[in-house]
This record gives sequence, C-alpha cells and structure tokens, in this order.
Amino acid sequence: MAAFEYFKEHVAKASALLELSSETQALLMTPNQVLHADLTIPLEAGGTGTFPAYRVQFNNARGPYKGGIRFHPEADEDEVSALAAMMAVKCAVVGIPLGGAKGGVAVDPKKLSQKDLHLLAREYVKAFSEHIGPDQDIPAPDVYTNAEIMGVMLDEYERITGKSQPAMITGKPLSLGGSLGRDTATADGAVEVLKALMEDRHLEADVLTAAVQGAGNAGGQAAHLLYSMGMSVVSLADSKGTISSVEGLDVEKLLMFKEAGNHIPDAGALMEHAQVGPSEEVLSSSADVLVPAALEEQITRENVGKIQAGIILEVANGPVTPEADAQLHAQGVVVIPDVLANAGGVTVSYFEWVQNRSGYYWSADIVREGMQTTMRKAYKSVADFASERGVSLREAAYAVALERITEAMRGRGQI
Repeated sequence: MAAFEYFKEHVAKASALLELSSETQALLMTPNQVLHADLTIPLEAGGTGTFPAYRVQFNNARGPYKGGIRFHPEADEDEVSALAAMMAVKCAVVGIPLGGAKGGVAVDPKKLSQKDLHLLAREYVKAFSEHIGPDQDIPAPDVYTNAEIMGVMLDEYERITGKSQPAMITGKPLSLGGSLGRDTATADGAVEVLKALMEDRHLEADVLTAAVQGAGNAGGQAAHLLYSMGMSVVSLADSKGTISSVEGLDVEKLLMFKEAGNHIPDAGALMEHAQVGPSEEVLSSSADVLVPAALEEQITRENVGKIQAGIILEVANGPVTPEADAQLHAQGVVVIPDVLANAGGVTVSYFEWVQNRSGYYWSADIVREGMQTTMRKAYKSVADFASERGVSLREAAYAVALERITEAMRGRGQI
C-alpha cells in the first residue's frame, strides 16, 4: 500500500469516530494544491542534470502551510502528498497555528557536489517562489537537507523578493535567525511524550529497557536521552547492523564511535558481552520500549509477530503499517504515533518562525520549556480522547487533529 493510502486509512477511521460526512472526509484527504517543476542545473562534473521537484500544499485552514523539503531519489508525488498530509495533522495535534505541506526533489544527493546541491536549492526556490513565504508556506529541512541548504534557500528567496525575510524558512543556521534547540527537537519532543505516558502508567525509567533503530540525529539523540534517564538501552542499530547486550550498552561510547565515522556493528569488538546482528534484528529485541527512528514501513504484517516491546515510540515517519498497527493494538502494545511523537520538530520550527517575525530570540531554556509544555499538552489531549473512546493513541491523535482542522474549515466557510 502506498504512503498516501495509509494516510487515507487513518483519516477514514478518525472520520468515523467524529461522524464526519463523506464530503468532509473527502476534503480532508485532498491536497489544496500539488505543484511540480523539473529543475535543470549545470553539474560540476560536466553536463547538466534534470530533477523532478514537488511542493504539495495540503491544508492551510489553521494557518500558513508548513513542511520540510527532502532531497531523495525516491521522492515522488505520492510520498510528498502523504508527508504533507501528515504535517497538517501534526500541527493540529500539537495545537500550533500552521497547516501542512511538504517538498521533495527526486535526486541522490550523494552523487552531487556541494556546489550542485546549492544550485539545486536555488532552482527549487526559483520554481516555487510565488507559492512560498512567511505568510503563505514555510519550508524546513527534511531527509538529506540541512541548515546549510536552508540558508541557501533563504538567500535565494531574499534575492528574488529584494528584502530580508528570515521567517520564510525554518531550520536555518543560528547566524541567519535559526532557533536554539531545533537540531534535537524531534527526539527531545518524542521522549517528552514518552515520559508523560510513563507517568500516566506509573513506570520508572530505571526498570525499563529500550531498543533504538537509527543512530543518526533523531535516533542517536533518543538513545542518549533514554540512557540519561536511567533506562537500559539493550539494542542500537544503524543501516549496517544491530549491536545488543542484555546487560545494557554504553550509549555515549557508541554514539562517539558513530560520530567518528564508524558503523554501529563495528563497535562489537570493543564491547564486552555485546552481540552483533543484522539491522532488522533491533525490531525483535527483548525490550520494553522500541524506538523506530529510521525509515518508514519497518514493522509490517510479515514481522509484527516478532515484536516483543510493550511500547513503541514512533520517532520516524510511518514506521508501522496500518495492518501491523491493528495487530499491535489487539495485542495490547501501546504505539505512540508519529503524528504526535515526532511533532517536537515542527513545534520548535514554529517557535523559530515566531522569533523571526518578532525579531526577539529566545534562550535554549525558553525553547525547551515551550516544547515540553506543548508536547505534554498534546499528549494529554490524545490520551484523554483514547481513554474516553476506547481507541488507540493513533486513532485518537488523528481524531483530535481532524476535529481541530474541520473546526477551522467551518469557521472559514469551507465546509
């Protein structure tokens, strides 16, 4: 099933809970606008390259469109549409006044030079400049884009418009108006939601074990935070393999090893009592908390029976397919859904936008406190709905979000 079809399935379930009309449901499943352009640039190695580019503006009933831009060879209209739709839901779940959008360029960035990538970033802004901006659609980094690329995009947009407009894009370098705390916000927010759930269920970190799939920015930070809380991280994986130890891993040592340019399984020889296995092995670890923080569609109908964790914290987008999700719910596994769990990133992006618009910049403590308050409030709304209606946290998250979106659409006379 394609990513956009997964989204529609979640919307259909939430719409039934809210008793929304079929017409309203159809509106919630349809993007406001799908933009496409072919970007052609001269390549530093010689010749030219042409790359399909997309910007999907899904729903702006609650505020300007918001969503990242990814440079990835598999970026296409379906994927970008699904991610744009999820952004609209995320923003509504955490109660920030923004809509949902997403962008993508079908390119393998590893095959281009830095100069090529900068040219591509500028061409993207040129292609969509009339459709983006601080009051219209605010991009951000995503897969294989970063603060540097956002800075280039900001420069191109300001060149086109002829004025300073730092609020047109988030995830920028601090020197260009970026926000403190943005680089770790996705994992920070996810762990804050996990803490709230643990408090609800009277669970203490020092008696729990965790397995984390992904050792990059989000996964590495999540592993670090869980370890710092006193949780025993028994498995950690990157794309090359999994390292595990029932006695718990030295997460800080592993992350330093990874940051030095090594792969996680290569640390097996350096650690006593550690075993090394394939990447997918992390999913079936004997751990209380499983954190998929890598790719989509990792837990499927084929492997869901191997899951041993009682709590799954979705730091990645779409790591659990709907079929697997239903089975996990039936088995009593608590899945903290991506549209809630990883919304810390867009929350701090919203804070960055607010700071840019006001010209007043916050301390790291203020950003952190604001993010924590926002994420805990969002968790409570979702958890209360789930408890009252006897549904999963995912169904509750979508229902809470769609209720807020439809309320805004009614206010605008759109439904």
